Amino acid sequence: MSRSSLIAQIKEKKSFLCVGLDTDITKIPEFLKEYPDPVFEFNKRIIDATADLCVAYKPNAAFYESRGVKGLQSLIDTYKYIPKNILSIIDAKRGDIGNTSDMYARAFFDEEASGMGFDAITVTPYMGNDSVTPYLKFEGKWIILLALTSSVGSKDFQYLGTPEGTLYEAVIKKANTWAGADRLMFVVGATKSTEFTDIRKYAPDNFLLVPGVGAQGGSLEEVCKYGITKECGLLVNSSRGIIYASNGEDFAEAARAEALKLQQQMQAELEKAGVI
Repeated sequence: MSRSSLIAQIKEKKSFLCVGLDTDITKIPEFLKEYPDPVFEFNKRIIDATADLCVAYKPNAAFYESRGVKGLQSLIDTYKYIPKNILSIIDAKRGDIGNTSDMYARAFFDEEASGMGFDAITVTPYMGNDSVTPYLKFEGKWIILLALTSSVGSKDFQYLGTPEGTLYEAVIKKANTWAGADRLMFVVGATKSTEFTDIRKYAPDNFLLVPGVGAQGGSLEEVCKYGITKECGLLVNSSRGIIYASNGEDFAEAARAEALKLQQQMQAELEKAGVI
């Protein structure tokens, strides 16, 4: 999906919501386990209930890979079910040397080879240029680099000083020499909202994928205050708060209700910022 198509979706739906499909088979409603593929059935109903309220879906690869061949098939079927006008992100956080990155890129971008052709992938940048650029060989695909995460452990390395500022600032500056804002996004945790002002100095036009709103304590209002741009420039992810809103037969309806709450808050922020 192109940048212009993503922005058009944001304006049309008045939303910059990304729904995280971190689907844990031990947490889904019990009645779904009667289906041949309970995980895919769960995802399918979540997508049906929320597709008009969000602009992206983000399956986390670990939740599928942990189930072996069955999980991989659930992931492939989920990818195929995501509407093509909605950004599909595989949250894989891959990071390895060039020839291995080539294989990871093929696994998630080359639909003919693997059955999956996601629009975007999360990548760990700490092995440098040659571990990131193989993904750029796939025309029209996005790389979403980890920059500043919402995890407790972010303090271990991401704030270390370098000649280019903190390590996360150095990552953003360097990465922007590899690709432009039409191919490159950054992960920035919602719990780091005050750092968005500094991040926007180095990434004024890049979209930021923002986890941590809701269950992890991040504030949507704070994220928008410091991070929104004239074209929005944000994809705010919610996983548990939406998909596990209910554990009963009404789980899809409950997920929609939570997604709608976020969409309405996002509409207000988009209007405030003059995006719509």
